[in-house]
Amino acid sequence: MTTSHADLDTPGHDGAVEHHLTDDHGSDHGHDDHAHGEEPLGPIDVAAWGAGALGILLGAVVAFCFGMATGYFG
Repeated sequence: MTTSHADLDTPGHDGAVEHHLTDDHGSDHGHDDHAHGEEPLGPIDVAAWGAGALGILLGAVVAFCFGMATGYFG
């Protein structure tokens, strides 16, 4: 982000309250004022999700080994 939207909501700023009124959501932009545009999602990164799943699996194996070493499972 190049600018902070929080600067516009500070107390005392002109329009700070009107910005959050419930009747000002979506009527002038075609979408929710606080949402993002209709950008399509990119492809699924199979390698990244696979590495994450492998990390969780290996973490479970390490936790199981600690349990075996301390006598928790047997």
